[in-house]
Amino acid sequence: MRPSPLVAIVAACLIPLAGVAAESPAKPVEVMVVGVFHMSNPGHDIHNLKVDDVLEPKQQAQIAAVTDALVRFKPTKVGVEWPANLVTERYKQYLAGTLAPSRNEVVQLGFRLAKTVGAEGAYGLDADGDFPYERLKNFAETRGFQGLFDEQNAIDRRVVDEQARLLAEKGIAADLRFLNDPVRLRSGNSWYRNMLGIGLNDDQPGVDLLTGWYHRNFRICANLLQVAKPGDRIVMFFGSGHAFLLRQCVTETPGFKLVEANDYLPE
Repeated sequence: MRPSPLVAIVAACLIPLAGVAAESPAKPVEVMVVGVFHMSNPGHDIHNLKVDDVLEPKQQAQIAAVTDALVRFKPTKVGVEWPANLVTERYKQYLAGTLAPSRNEVVQLGFRLAKTVGAEGAYGLDADGDFPYERLKNFAETRGFQGLFDEQNAIDRRVVDEQARLLAEKGIAADLRFLNDPVRLRSGNSWYRNMLGIGLNDDQPGVDLLTGWYHRNFRICANLLQVAKPGDRIVMFFGSGHAFLLRQCVTETPGFKLVEANDYLPE
């Protein structure tokens, strides 16, 4: 008995749907955000850590141990805190052996890992942004918020002091594990949230500072999303102040999965 025309039409429609259901879902993009300290002592942060010369043999051995441990993640891409055009130029020089010696963590960690693991490349994911810290500081000093401002900066100062102790006593890997502890990252981000308390009426320097900071990190997040493809395994090396928001970006983006840096960083 031949099927009715209606049954034949329904069957024809179901065949493609069955094929779609059988397809495997796209592999997630796995991202490890590694919050770092600035190895070249640029002095650009509110509280700056004084770092020993990372080109010395002792520090080079410690950096090599870190990158060798991260190789186990098998990254396909490495993202760094430089603009894309600068990375394109300098990573080629690094691979060719013509880049001048650099103490910057982009080179010491990012370029080194990308070359060691044979990743597709190093990608510059950084973006410019406004950070009106001086306006915030002046407002706090003149409008009655000095206590809150000093309290929060004292907390940050203690974190930098702890980093200095770890570097001196235990080395680079220990400091990186400290910086990338999820509890410490949440605590560190509270500085930005507490700055929202500095402002009066329509004059809100704390809001303006956070707006600029979030805008920059959203742009970094966008750069990450735009270079990633399903199945990628990406390591991002950024100043530890960025790590909380970049981790949030990864965990809240469909198709992305956060990988804990401390599951790979050496003890």
